[in-house]
Amino acid sequence: MNSPVRYMERSREYYAAQGFEKAYTWAHFDSVPFTELSQPVSSLRLGLITTAATYARTSTDPRAVDSGSTVEPPERLYANDLSWDKNATHLDDLGSYFPVEHLKQAVAAGRLGSVSERFYCAPTSYSQRETIEEDSPKILEMCREDGVDVALLVPL
Repeated sequence: MNSPVRYMERSREYYAAQGFEKAYTWAHFDSVPFTELSQPVSSLRLGLITTAATYARTSTDPRAVDSGSTVEPPERLYANDLSWDKNATHLDDLGSYFPVEHLKQAVAAGRLGSVSERFYCAPTSYSQRETIEEDSPKILEMCREDGVDVALLVPL
């Protein structure tokens, strides 16, 4: 039987073993930067954000915000360069971690207004500063260009 992966403990141990004097600090916010929805979800345009990539990366590749089509979604996304439990799961079933087809079904059923024509890839950086100051504003700009009202972040 598989045991759960103790990600937080392993991350702390990994960074300590690398010689970092300060323990790894998990992202947290004293106030949550979310807003209550002003309209029913059935009238909103949703933007899908993933931490997977549109191409096979290596762990040393530079990371950048990217996007792809939800109209003609890719057959697969990539994240083998990231740390996750590869013994307990895999990336072969796109629908299990990238629900674009499920969202299209919600649109067809009238439960969701629409899905933006692009999805957005958030690079998985271990720098909170880069994520907050560089990557997030780029994704927000793209969402605004696409008329996105609400975003769904589906991290791996």
